Amino acid sequence: MVQQVTSGIKISVETNFEGTFYKNYKIHFAFGYRVTIENQSKDSVQLTSRFWKIKDALNNTEIVEGEGVVGKKPVLRPGESHTYSSGCLLSSPFGSMDGYYNMINFTSTKKFKVIIPSFKLSAPFAIN
Repeated sequence: MVQQVTSGIKISVETNFEGTFYKNYKIHFAFGYRVTIENQSKDSVQLTSRFWKIKDALNNTEIVEGEGVVGKKPVLRPGESHTYSSGCLLSSPFGSMDGYYNMINFTSTKKFKVIIPSFKLSAPFAIN
């Protein structure tokens, strides 16, 4: 698990390998990840959007941007947390992801970014 705190918001990420499959004559490696967003600040905040950079070992990079996370824009009061699961496909058995969440502080009405720490994706059978 990787963790990082930005502006009082703690991000924790756990990953798992889901398996391989063929699509359009090409092998794909499926990974799942579970993110917990914990508000350790004294203010209520809301996650409004996300930005992900997904890289594989073959130098492919995919950018994913969008509203909220898995269809939600969670509001977190001090001490509250929100956990969600998602996944991605890579063309290689190794890769990494990082990014940030755009959030708003309800007390100051200021928008801010919360860093999602870089985490590795690796198929257990491919580890050296």
